[in-house]
Amino acid sequence: MLPDVFDGYPSGAAWDEMVDAPGQIRSPYEHVHATMSQLSPAELRARADSLARSYLAQGVTFDVGGVERPFPLDAVPRVLAAQEWDVLAPGIAQRVRALEALLDDVYNRQKVVSDGVIPRSLVVSSAHFHRAARGIQPPNGVRVHVSGIDVVRDSAGGWRVLEDNVRVPSGVSYVISNRRAMAQSLPELFATMRVRPVVDYPRRLLAALTAAAPRGVDDPVVVVLTPGVYNSAYYEHTLLARLMGVELVEGRDLFVAGGKVYMRTTEGRRRVDVIYRRVDDDYIDPVAFRADSFLGCPGLVTAARIGSVTIANAIGNGVADDKLMYTYVPDLIRYYLGEDPILPNVDTWRLEEPAALTEVCDRLDELVVKPVDGSGGKGIIIGPAASPEELAAAKKHLIADPRGWIAQPVVQLSTVPTLAGDRLRPRHVDLRPFAVNDGENVWVLPGGLTRVALAEGQLVVNSSQGGGSKDTWVLGEARPPQREVVVAAGTRMPQARIPHDEGPEDAGSAQQQQQQQQQQQQRGRLEQGLEARTSC
Repeated sequence: MLPDVFDGYPSGAAWDEMVDAPGQIRSPYEHVHATMSQLSPAELRARADSLARSYLAQGVTFDVGGVERPFPLDAVPRVLAAQEWDVLAPGIAQRVRALEALLDDVYNRQKVVSDGVIPRSLVVSSAHFHRAARGIQPPNGVRVHVSGIDVVRDSAGGWRVLEDNVRVPSGVSYVISNRRAMAQSLPELFATMRVRPVVDYPRRLLAALTAAAPRGVDDPVVVVLTPGVYNSAYYEHTLLARLMGVELVEGRDLFVAGGKVYMRTTEGRRRVDVIYRRVDDDYIDPVAFRADSFLGCPGLVTAARIGSVTIANAIGNGVADDKLMYTYVPDLIRYYLGEDPILPNVDTWRLEEPAALTEVCDRLDELVVKPVDGSGGKGIIIGPAASPEELAAAKKHLIADPRGWIAQPVVQLSTVPTLAGDRLRPRHVDLRPFAVNDGENVWVLPGGLTRVALAEGQLVVNSSQGGGSKDTWVLGEARPPQREVVVAAGTRMPQARIPHDEGPEDAGSAQQQQQQQQQQQQRGRLEQGLEARTSC
């Protein structure tokens, strides 16, 4: 008899998504369990190696200590029943609608402040509240065209929102790539399970961007604005541009003339109407923000203000995904929508409140503290795993800057079977569903990016902390006839590095390094003399 890859699969303290407490297989995982049980450890490892080779062939890699490695895609999918997705997706959409209303309010009348729902200091002290965004009115009222709302399951199996990402959320390209790879690796499961497709995302995104075009533009030109080849998410930028059939541009490819935005082409200048930007606010326009930036385009903010171009996602969205603002989102849902939140937050202490600060300092060894502007798991202190010296240093930081931190209980994230060596073992996961807002509806991509902590007991799932990903399968209606393979087999995609963050992909430090690298390139081009820069 073949050794069972589930042999000795333990039931830990966390809620396991495949195995219930009595040791029975939960119904969404029955086919997965049956298929995996028929594989020997050697066969399962061979399939995992095939996944890694597939990602190498596509150039889907990440950087560890300067070494490019395949992005870890686990061989076991995460499976969500139709019933739970039909609660989770409306909860995501509800949250996006509330954040849209908040952004419209804080950059206009700020009625939410005058009505006492949130304090004015919360808005103006946010590092991502940009006064330059005041007066910019999106043509169809949408500021959050794309969002990534991170959710987790707690120890009781209930869904909770961990954080909101409405600046430049990254990771959807890996959802598409993961599905392609898994369809090739486990065809027998796709033949027996009705998995909702993810192939529709590029079309939905393009439709939302087109709907956001300036008034009076019937056939808008859409572009994807990337910081360049050194950016960790360049693979995603190229993939989305190609699947949408639009141009991928850098800041030097754009210029503003007469209040309108143009891109340089071999045939002369061409008007640009919608910019799906993957450049952080601070770098998008050296006139409005950092004067030393050349990743963006001078005058872009002015063009957006007069309504001749739409920037998606909108400038200044970061005030809505500030981790301190996160604590108010349930109240914002009630205030703007008149509804109770479908998805609760993780319990969170606001350290600006003296009583909360005192309690957290007294219980620091039991809690998790996070910087409100942190990303990639950086700066997080997990109390039970911290040394006395780390806790003492953290306490000083909290007291010195309570606005800069939040505290939460240690959430035992749910676990999913994950290949560890030649056996399957429970590993902690989170989930980032992606939502697209076209001004009429908020559509949530079925599934999303499941990130998995590959080390035993690790609760931080980011790739920079050694994490990987899983393909997320939402069960439901029969799959449509179109193929899930959206990238031709054998196609070599541009070299990619996985974004090392929890929230917005373009953290300031990473951008600064990116800009320095591009500056070297730009100097070389200037020495050679670029005729294209003066031809228009």
